[in-house]
Amino acid sequence: MTEYRWDHLHTADVEAWAELTNTLARVDETEEHYSADDLAEELVETGFDARTDSVAVWDGERLVGYGQLRVSMLPDPQGRVRCTLSGGVHPDHRGRGLGRELMDRLERRAVELAAERHPGRPAYWRASGGVRDTASVRALLEHRGYSVVRWFNEMKRPLPGEPLATPAPAGVRLLRGDEADAEAVREAHNLAFRDHWGSAPQTPEAWRDFWGSRTARHHLSTVAVDGDGDGDESVLGYVLCSQWVERELYVGLVGTVPAARGRGVARAALAETIRRAGAAGEHDVVELGVDSASPTGATRLYDALGFSTARVSAAYQRDPA
Repeated sequence: MTEYRWDHLHTADVEAWAELTNTLARVDETEEHYSADDLAEELVETGFDARTDSVAVWDGERLVGYGQLRVSMLPDPQGRVRCTLSGGVHPDHRGRGLGRELMDRLERRAVELAAERHPGRPAYWRASGGVRDTASVRALLEHRGYSVVRWFNEMKRPLPGEPLATPAPAGVRLLRGDEADAEAVREAHNLAFRDHWGSAPQTPEAWRDFWGSRTARHHLSTVAVDGDGDGDESVLGYVLCSQWVERELYVGLVGTVPAARGRGVARAALAETIRRAGAAGEHDVVELGVDSASPTGATRLYDALGFSTARVSAAYQRDPA
């Protein structure tokens, strides 16, 4: 019987961790690929302590399982605390109880950290159920009392693709991400996502991590502002891009502040990102994920801009007893 060694993730583990995550991306068809450098950044994210909030499972010198816990720094608009559990087990080592033990450890830590960070507030646990009905993680989650609460469409569009004629609305200027004020975009993001399911406000510290990440592609991101460039402008909307996979641009965030909705701000900003990305020639495809029940009708927007659904993933949730 295999004797596994249990530990937390260390900086020295990132090469082995990347090998495992990329195996999982291929086998489980999630296409969530990461480099060692990407994962090294995750170990030092604001609010994450690898010593207590990660788990590593080793078979000799081979990493065969891992887990991560992230507890939101601020409660959501309903006053609840989101605890996100993630990880995976190498296909050759499934069916041996490793996934169950990983979840046991992450859930215990979630209870502790949520209580430390937000005393007295109710918490909930969130985990991904993958992209296939047959995914073993779904059976594990359902056995533990989790249920599907949302479906997400993973969409893609070829670059450059069909040209788009979507000018900015009157009174709106479109800036490159690296021309915009990061703090102003954070404030706009918190406004834009205040009514989105499962969203929690971003703190300045967490936003700085996100904005300064090595994967950020600010030159292809777009920020929509009002005004005429005289310096007294406010952010109306944004499209923020990253890259994890060669030749693939990923749109991680699209938002419009409530007061600017219905004016075509998001459509114009995303069309501008697509136009610039196509002209730059650095990517062959642009991808994004969208809540299939988004209150802003985002799926219709992306369909109109030439995106098509490539995969559908399930979000699972459980309220601890």
